[in-house]
Amino acid sequence: MHSSNSTISARIMRPGLFLAIVTAAQWLARKINERRNCNALMELSDEQLKDIGLSRGQTESDVHVYSRN
Repeated sequence: MHSSNSTISARIMRPGLFLAIVTAAQWLARKINERRNCNALMELSDEQLKDIGLSRGQTESDVHVYSRN
């Protein structure tokens, strides 16, 4: 029973570790979403890109971020 108490107290003493894990998970989710959006843009034809006000060059740069929500 003593080892169980020490494990619980160790978890309580490391709130920064939990925050770091949550932050890393949020960053990873954001990067996955950005990649998904980039892939969706790359599938559009030049005419479709023109309809939404973008050129092929703009889709290949990180300057214009398009989010499909």
